[in-house]
Amino acid sequence: MRPTVVNNSHFTGENVFLRLPTNLDQTEFIALNRASKRFHRGLVSPPTTSDQFTDFLQRSNREDSVCALICRVTDGSIVGAINLSQIFRGGFQNAYLGYYMGARYAGQGYMTEALSLMLSYAFRHLKLHRLEANIQPANAASIALVKRAGFTREGFSRRYLKVCGRWRDHERWAILTEDWKAV
Repeated sequence: MRPTVVNNSHFTGENVFLRLPTNLDQTEFIALNRASKRFHRGLVSPPTTSDQFTDFLQRSNREDSVCALICRVTDGSIVGAINLSQIFRGGFQNAYLGYYMGARYAGQGYMTEALSLMLSYAFRHLKLHRLEANIQPANAASIALVKRAGFTREGFSRRYLKVCGRWRDHERWAILTEDWKAV
């Protein structure tokens, strides 16, 4: 059965809530990502065209992923996105974590809160044992985010992911359910 993120008390924080994307989000989400192109440069390639948004929606409907929009509680505005991909079951119980924020919403604590909500969802609802985030070494804000959330640096992967057309090095950060419960 496909996991879902819903707007209820478990997935709503003080300032943001997580919800699944729909076709109705295309215009707002693309506008946010286009306005954030310079901010995202070299770090992430979020949807900035209709075709890319369609691909994003298709990925969000896969059984091995959870893609959520991060929205402000005050007005419902989309401020970013957070996802779990390649959800493995069986003896692994692992997923990869990805996220990005719109430039005008960065540095306001929204992603910290969204990450907390997604960790709760992953460990309580999905019953995962481990989440992994691969972060470029120069992305100090993202590294600080996962450190605050209780992630541990596990290693360095040379030319690990192709981002914006270039193979880029990444640090491997992970959190186990036991680590999360202790935070």
